Amino acid sequence: MFELFSSFPPDLLLFLAGVLFVAGCVRGFAGFGAGMIFMPVAASVMLPSTAAAAFLFIDGIVAMPLVFRALRQCDWPTVLPAVIGAVLFVHFGAWLLANADVLVLRWSIFAIVTGLLLLLISGWRYENKPTRPISFGVGAVAGVLGGISQVSGPPVVVFWLASAREPAIVRANLIVFFALASIGTFIAYILNGFFTLQVFHLLIMAIPVYALAIYAGSKGFSRSKPTLYRKLAYSLIALAAVTSMPALDPLFR
Repeated sequence: MFELFSSFPPDLLLFLAGVLFVAGCVRGFAGFGAGMIFMPVAASVMLPSTAAAAFLFIDGIVAMPLVFRALRQCDWPTVLPAVIGAVLFVHFGAWLLANADVLVLRWSIFAIVTGLLLLLISGWRYENKPTRPISFGVGAVAGVLGGISQVSGPPVVVFWLASAREPAIVRANLIVFFALASIGTFIAYILNGFFTLQVFHLLIMAIPVYALAIYAGSKGFSRSKPTLYRKLAYSLIALAAVTSMPALDPLFR
C-alpha cells in the first residue's frame, strides 16, 4: 500500500495526516486558517513549492461543498471588490518579494498583522456599510500580503469581523473570497510546474483526511456559539503574526 506514497516515509505521512486533520477542522469551523497551520509545518519537511501546491489542490477540491453553500449566504457587494483587489495586487506583492529586502518585508508583515489584531481586540467596529472602494482596498492589502508570504487572511478577517456581521455571514464571505482569489494561484502554479508527482502522491492520503476534518469542523460550527467563532478567529490571526516573526525562525523553520 505504501508504494502509492513512495515519495514519503510512512511515519512522515502519519505526522502530516495529523497536522492536516487539525487544519481541516479549523477550516471547516472558521472558513479560513488551515494554511496557517499546515504550511509552516509542511514546508519544514518538504519543498515549500510542493507543500503549497499540495495544499492548494487539496483545499480547492475538498472545500468545494463549503463554497457552494457559502455562495448563497455571502455578502457579494463586499466580497467581489475584495477578490478583484486581491487578484490584482498579489502580483505587486510578488514583485516586492523578488526585489525588496525580505527581512524588512517580514517585519512589516508582522507589524501589520499584529496591529490589525490589536485593533480588533480593542473592540473597534466599522459601523458604516462597506463601500466598494473600501472593500477593494482591503482586498488589495490582502493580495499584497499574500504575494509576499501567503498570509492574506488577516486584513479581510478583521474587515468583516469589525463590521459586526453575524459569524455565519463572515464565514461565508471568507470561504467565497479565498475560493475565488485562489483561481489565479492555481494558474500560476500550473505554469510554474509545481504540480509534480510528489504532490499527487501526497493527495492520496490527504484528500480523505482533509475531507473528514472539514466535515467535523462544519458540524462544530453549526452547534457553536457566536463568541467562540470570534475567539478562534483572533487566535488564528495571532498565529499568523507569530509564525511570520523573523525572530522566531529557529522554532518554525
